Amino acid sequence: MLRIGNVTIKNRVISAPMAGITDRAYRILAKEAGCGLVCTEMISDQALLYGNPKTNILLDCTGETPPISMQIFGSSPEYMARAASITEARGASIIDINMGCPTPKIVKNGEGAALMRKPELAQKIISDVVQSVRVPVTVKIRKGWDESFPNAVEMALLAEEAGAKAVTVHGRTRSQFYSGKADWDIIKSVKKAVTIPVIGNGDIREPRDAVRMLMHTGCDAVMIGRASLGNPWIFSSTVHFLDCGENLPAPSPRQRLSVALRHLELLIELKGEYIAIREMRKHAAWYTRGLREANRIREKINRAVSLSEIRELLNYFILVKN
Repeated sequence: MLRIGNVTIKNRVISAPMAGITDRAYRILAKEAGCGLVCTEMISDQALLYGNPKTNILLDCTGETPPISMQIFGSSPEYMARAASITEARGASIIDINMGCPTPKIVKNGEGAALMRKPELAQKIISDVVQSVRVPVTVKIRKGWDESFPNAVEMALLAEEAGAKAVTVHGRTRSQFYSGKADWDIIKSVKKAVTIPVIGNGDIREPRDAVRMLMHTGCDAVMIGRASLGNPWIFSSTVHFLDCGENLPAPSPRQRLSVALRHLELLIELKGEYIAIREMRKHAAWYTRGLREANRIREKINRAVSLSEIRELLNYFILVKN
């Protein structure tokens, strides 16, 4: 169990926010698989303030079981505080501030990981957001901008001083993006420096990695990102391994394809059939990795234009090929 402010999280396994991935459909499946805390995709403060229609989809948590973290990004303390108030009103259990996104279009506006180079501004943003809402505020950071400027410890201390209730540390620099090896030692250093919970992120690919990170860093929880793509079972298997020290059986091909179909149905409910069918193509590639005739499944799904067509395809591969 983990507490972030006044929010109780049932276990120490958390889902990373991922743009274009962690929508309501993904979050429902992750929670059903035992994930302790899920998070929205990152949401622009400007989009929230100007009522961008697409933002409503990002905020939609209809039918979800709390707690839900909603992540916002921006570079203006005033706008971020106002955006936080909006997300709180829309049902956020926790508000997370993105100070780690490495994407060029984000950092060129002084947002995301760019704030690692502006600690005073970053602290002002955190402080103003904390004062604008009643729910706990957390911050996601990286090791630093690059290897010459590894300032995660400084940023975590500033976040704690500003009132943040937890900090997530991705053990890569902005210049690394998602390549190379995550530095777990920086997570360990942050944990030693602050009293608020520290969530470790980076290179959790299987349950044993979660145990290794917890033991190596002393962090309070682990955050899983890319390893969950097409694999919500990593949450249940990690929770079970942390509790019992044993691996759960891998999902069967039938289970994988059945959940893929359910994922599509949830996407259609959220975004409509036209958009959902097209978004499902990337998810299908992840769900079918390693299956017999996986390339053939993907090719057919990429040409499909309706739910009934994909349902027929998946049922065929479930019943006949796997």
